[in-house]
Amino acid sequence: MENWTEIKITVPVARVDEAGAIASMTVPYGIYIEDYSDLEEQALAIAKIDLIDEELLQKDRTKGIVHIYISPEENPQEAISFIADRLTAESIPYEIDLGNCAREDWENNWKQYFKPIAVGQKLLIRPVWVDDYDAGGRKVLNLEPGVAFGTGTHETTRLCLEALEQRLRPGDKMLDVGCGSGILSVAGMLLGASSANGVDIDRLAVKVAKENGRLNGFTEPAFTMLHGNLTDRINGKYQIVTANIVADAIIMLTPSVIEFLDDGAAYIVSGIIDTREDEVKECLLRNGFTIVDRRTESGWVCLACERE
Repeated sequence: MENWTEIKITVPVARVDEAGAIASMTVPYGIYIEDYSDLEEQALAIAKIDLIDEELLQKDRTKGIVHIYISPEENPQEAISFIADRLTAESIPYEIDLGNCAREDWENNWKQYFKPIAVGQKLLIRPVWVDDYDAGGRKVLNLEPGVAFGTGTHETTRLCLEALEQRLRPGDKMLDVGCGSGILSVAGMLLGASSANGVDIDRLAVKVAKENGRLNGFTEPAFTMLHGNLTDRINGKYQIVTANIVADAIIMLTPSVIEFLDDGAAYIVSGIIDTREDEVKECLLRNGFTIVDRRTESGWVCLACERE
């Protein structure tokens, strides 16, 4: 059985989303977050019951735990050092523990919580292992995240999808910077884009993105996912560009994105913790962008911009 290293990061529950975002930067695999702060409300909303297992009721409501998983061939100390440095820089108290687990166990841990989800007015994201669902007239985005990021359940992805729905026009050419699982590119095609190009520095993410395109009927050349850096692999002009990554990456890549924007193009950036919003805004304004739409949820921010 293939054993992976499990890293558990325990933080104050109010900072668990920030810690999750930091952890997400370290590995191209799924993360799993334990947060029992509103256990009763979640049980009522999801299961329609108020009877909760006693073991769950005994969980520490003041702490949240972020689980990440390192494959056998990777060095977990690199991820630990990065996470510890970032948490310290953000003044987030933390404890880090190591353990081993079978790959099958952690994959099932998060899959059981990923259900079909309606996003915006037009899309329904459906994990491929769920067959019982009602699309309600929405376009169905079939998704097999594998171990790459981007399931649509996180606020940053939902905000970006909603902004994409509002800004994309039929026939637009789309560029997805840091494509991850390819969810934004697939959504763009379902919403009427004539083509979607995605690029990511993680080879596994690109492989998963290509598979998700195929699951929805999209293949090259209209749907092209590339491994590498933005300026090395991408050319041409695009009417809509998305970057659902993190604040530091947005700030670094924005000057390079300009050369790929068609006249009047929309540039949608997400994955921004609200404490970093001003820095991202300053970068966008410095590079000639006007912010035309701002969306926020649970401390995360998505900005849609245009550049004359």
